[in-house]
Amino acid sequence: MSKPLRHDLQIIASWIAPGSRVLDLGCGEGDLLQFLMRHRQVRGSGIEHDETKVIAGIQKGVSILHGDINTEILDYPENSFDYAILSQTLQQVYDPAALIERMLQVASAGIVSFPNFGQWNIRMQLMFSGYAPKTPQLPYEWYNTPNIRVITIQDFRKFVRDVGLSVLREEAIAAQDENRLGKRIRFLPNLRAAYGIFMIGRGLQPKRQ
Repeated sequence: MSKPLRHDLQIIASWIAPGSRVLDLGCGEGDLLQFLMRHRQVRGSGIEHDETKVIAGIQKGVSILHGDINTEILDYPENSFDYAILSQTLQQVYDPAALIERMLQVASAGIVSFPNFGQWNIRMQLMFSGYAPKTPQLPYEWYNTPNIRVITIQDFRKFVRDVGLSVLREEAIAAQDENRLGKRIRFLPNLRAAYGIFMIGRGLQPKRQ
């Protein structure tokens, strides 16, 4: 029996129109792509730098390219996909603006999710303990974290406005149980949510939706 999708991936999957073309950047073992292929009949591809995860994904029948998402995405022609997905990886990217720009060249819409560093418990930990905060979504010590960006939901909304893009859909999630469970946050999302999920574009709805 396959394990349940991470909660943010469940929401992302619900946004994907059946029959779409999907590129998943940093796809891990291809759980999302496998789900979309089975339940939404998508044509999907992934890019992943961890060779072990690439092998595991390919064994599931998912098409995954081994490599760096920042360079491998340059090989795809424009408008190759309906959606380009970057789930909980944005905070680890050296040049997020360039990557998002490229995502919206190869796809009609980009879907991005990331841990919300504006959540109240992160603020409280830093204020009262003085140590770098840790949460189920951010379990690392400062010296071994892969995260090089500190992003809040508010930051990302401002970024989208600043670069002239549009938010097409948005969800803020409070998560528990290693992200397998969660609930949608409507009130004060920047303060209460563990992570945010955004569909962005150039002001147009993605194809096929």
